[in-house]
Amino acid sequence: MDNLISLVNKIQRACTALGDYGEASALPTLWDSLPAIAVVGGQSSGKSSVLESIVGKDFLPRGSGIVTRRPLVLQLHKGEEGSREYAEFLHLPRKKFTDFAAVRNEIQDETDRETGKTKMISSVPIHLSIYSPYVVNLTLIDLPGLTKVAVEGQPDSIVHDIENMVRSYIEKPNCIILAISPANQDLATSDAIKISREVDPTGERTFGVLTKIDLMDKGTDAVEMLEGRAYRLKYPWIGVVNRSQADINKNVDMIAARRKEREYFSSTPEYKHLAHRMGSEYLAKVLSKHLEAVIKSKIPGIQSLISKTIDELETELSRLGKPIAADDGGKLYAIMEICRSFDQIFKEHLDGVRPGGDRIYNVFDNQLPAALKRLQFDKQLSMENIKKLITEADGYQPHLIAPEQGYRRLIESSLITIKGPAEAAVDAVHSLLKDLVHKAISETLDLKQYPGLRVEVGNAAIESLEKMRDESKKATLQLVDMECGYLTVDFFRKLPQDVDKGGNPTHSIFDRYNDSYLRRIGSNVLSYVGMVCATLRHLIPKSIVHCQVREAKRSLLDHFFTELGKIEPKRLSSLLNEDPAVMERRSALRKRLELYRSAQAEIDSVAWSK
Repeated sequence: MDNLISLVNKIQRACTALGDYGEASALPTLWDSLPAIAVVGGQSSGKSSVLESIVGKDFLPRGSGIVTRRPLVLQLHKGEEGSREYAEFLHLPRKKFTDFAAVRNEIQDETDRETGKTKMISSVPIHLSIYSPYVVNLTLIDLPGLTKVAVEGQPDSIVHDIENMVRSYIEKPNCIILAISPANQDLATSDAIKISREVDPTGERTFGVLTKIDLMDKGTDAVEMLEGRAYRLKYPWIGVVNRSQADINKNVDMIAARRKEREYFSSTPEYKHLAHRMGSEYLAKVLSKHLEAVIKSKIPGIQSLISKTIDELETELSRLGKPIAADDGGKLYAIMEICRSFDQIFKEHLDGVRPGGDRIYNVFDNQLPAALKRLQFDKQLSMENIKKLITEADGYQPHLIAPEQGYRRLIESSLITIKGPAEAAVDAVHSLLKDLVHKAISETLDLKQYPGLRVEVGNAAIESLEKMRDESKKATLQLVDMECGYLTVDFFRKLPQDVDKGGNPTHSIFDRYNDSYLRRIGSNVLSYVGMVCATLRHLIPKSIVHCQVREAKRSLLDHFFTELGKIEPKRLSSLLNEDPAVMERRSALRKRLELYRSAQAEIDSVAWSK
């Protein structure tokens, strides 16, 4: 039993040290899954006295009205026989309190630090651990006392504020409710029973404790309540007799108070038959034993939650990336590795492992052919233009067989128009490559981690693509220029030769060719241009792939890598400047992951040993 409860206490301490409880974490917390006992009662119900009796120490603030103004998470740790008794606060690590009057003062001071010296409340808990050979392993949460009216200095909402705070603890299915009710008041008006019944209507999680039994009016007793006839709970009611104010004033210690409590129940006729299950010592043992049973039943669920949370933490840590290396060599290596990751993702887009590369093929297969097909040669091959160019090309002496120079001029003026679609194809592929760079950057997790490096890599990649685009345009336009500069002779040799130009030789030189002859020339030129378009339709993609796509795959970041080796250490560090919030988040996640893995190992070892 002690192993289980000690383990839960240990995990709870680690959780609170990391803030892994309540609203401090967006994930379901390990703290919430661990069973704990919440102490609930109205103001002046004897709640604090019950806790002190369980602990066996005088350590809680006392006074009239609202004294407990913040939740107190109290963890009791049973020490070895003869070991020293001391207390520790989570907000004062490594400071051990052996004077429990100083513990009381620190609780009061820490409360005031959060709420000020007022009667206001706060939901921020105080965490206190007490180590003693005279306690049982237990976790108790002392909550502010329920009240029905606000007193001077408190807002009207204080009643609901306290009730909501108490409910936020006790409505959790893993919370055991210790409902404190004074025996000298009507149980039907008990604040503790009322709110417990709301969250635990079957009484499965509620333990009822009656205080102030010794202060009941003469002629009355609490037997009916203690036997469960007045209000039945699943677990038997337990009565306690706390120290009176006179005992407190006389500094009667807890050992004497417990002895006096035992004597009261064993010597009072009405309670003799119940004495074996009455008193604060019995209450502590019952709670410890019940807590052990609850922990045992919850272990499978706790193990499942831990495994799930470990997976979630590892996933988020992976998303945040690795921490930054400290030395310059490590930083340079980290940058190179991140850049290689980006480059690999970029290549995967081009190679079809990731989507996007197919859009480049669409430029070659649809966009370029459609643009070539849309080319209009009406102006270049109009009857008027054909006649004009041929007669101008003949000069002072008309051609003898075929107007070769005229053909050349007509073909050249037509082929020049292909440069437009060729340049458009280069620009379209450039735009797609830029898009793939942006995609690869967004998909490189480590680049998200370092905004400065992300900008530099993006700029370097785009700069390289622009150089490749310029080279690609030169190469692609050269293809068109080559077609303009050297015509395929075989094409014309295969054409039927017709020396008769027709027309009337007495006419002016400008009228020497008839329409039929001119149309034939236009048709021949159009056929040749069509043949060249068909050729360039295949050559332009080859040029673009060679100059842009393959070059981007081969050397996208080569220039950046060259310049990287020349960067000063300060500049190198600036590339790996990380958002402080990300660094803080990673650190918190790593600590939390360590906690959960440790908890997993320890819970598994305890579970297997049972």
